[in-house]
Amino acid sequence: MTRILLVDDEAAIRRGVRRYLEHHGFEVALAEDLGAARIRAAEEPFDLLLADLRLPDGEGTTLIGEFPNLPTVIMTAYASVPSAVEAMKSGAIDYIAKPFDHDALLLTLRAALRSSTRREPPVRPPTETGPEHGLLGHSAAIETLRQQIRRVAATHSTVLIRGESGTGKEVAARAIHALSPRADKPFVPVNCASIPEGLVEAELFGHAQGAYTGAVKARAGLVEAADGGVLFLDEIGELAPAAQARLLRVLQEGEIRPVGANQARRVDIRLLAATHRDLEAMIEAQAFRADLYYRLRVLEIRIPPLRERLEDLERLVPHCLRELERRVGREGLTLSDDALARMQAYDWPGNVRELKNALERAAVLSEDSRIEWEHLGLDSPAVQPEGQPRGASLNDYFRRFVLENQTHMNETELARALGISRKTLWERRQREHLPRP
Repeated sequence: MTRILLVDDEAAIRRGVRRYLEHHGFEVALAEDLGAARIRAAEEPFDLLLADLRLPDGEGTTLIGEFPNLPTVIMTAYASVPSAVEAMKSGAIDYIAKPFDHDALLLTLRAALRSSTRREPPVRPPTETGPEHGLLGHSAAIETLRQQIRRVAATHSTVLIRGESGTGKEVAARAIHALSPRADKPFVPVNCASIPEGLVEAELFGHAQGAYTGAVKARAGLVEAADGGVLFLDEIGELAPAAQARLLRVLQEGEIRPVGANQARRVDIRLLAATHRDLEAMIEAQAFRADLYYRLRVLEIRIPPLRERLEDLERLVPHCLRELERRVGREGLTLSDDALARMQAYDWPGNVRELKNALERAAVLSEDSRIEWEHLGLDSPAVQPEGQPRGASLNDYFRRFVLENQTHMNETELARALGISRKTLWERRQREHLPRP
């Protein structure tokens, strides 16, 4: 059995991650600081070290040099990503930014283990542990997505991943990386929306010493950190115009020039990009470069929203409940039949992320282990005519109802008649391109 040493000073994270990994066939030992980690690593054999960057008695990266034969993955908050990049250059196999999705963590660890000759594979049936199985469900839509992921993973081409917020675009990107020829190389995720516009070029492409005030020494960027591996740019529609031009040069020429540097450097990366934005409309509005768009869209996959695969709730819900049991310390969590029926009629504008948040809220608020609809904190499902099929047809009904009634009903009346909040009505108007006349 694969043994992992988890080093983190937050007890809740240690407990939650250990329960999750043990459920997936790993053996996990815990340490709360560098001192405890050194003792455990010296006394017992481990296959992988998963360490937080910031620990009470120093940085987790110091363990890399002390145990060079132990493959290491670093956990870090985004503000510490540059330090994590330096750690990878010093020998860490990969890093993952907090807060992380547990499925994304699992894919990262499996990819890291594959890169080590010391790996002992987890004893689980391959049909249940393929990286693409992080996207749970058996619907036709999700099975098609898995097939697409397997096909595009075998290439070195750029992939554009499209889908609404909360559908699991990073999970899909990690699955592509884990199934690709670059699986043993770094996977560097970057959320373009979270980097301040004034720093985005330096963060992505690095900077020379003295390039700007505060640049006291040269530093490599995230693109260079992904050299040989995969760079995942999430929310690429938020990328500033100047950074778009620099990224286009990376894709065209295979080289980067750090901010303030005179010489360009060669890099070999595979780019995966994701967005929920309408890039074609952004091009028309001159907010996104058309030449970059066509470079990104060599291969394209679409993550289906949860409302298009409501039948997958019967598998998604138990999976989320088992994960919550380990994370919040509740046992035997169940969902009432009435709650499941209402969930299958709900539109899920926030997709799988909204589902997980609602179930976590319910697990905390329910007095016993049985979750009812009112515990979920969701708006009532929209009114649905008898015989109307579920899923995408709810959108058809929503559009028809709004178009037929918006001339003589205000927004409050429309929302009340549909059984949703005014905020949800506004969000769905935007998604369905139905602005108030």
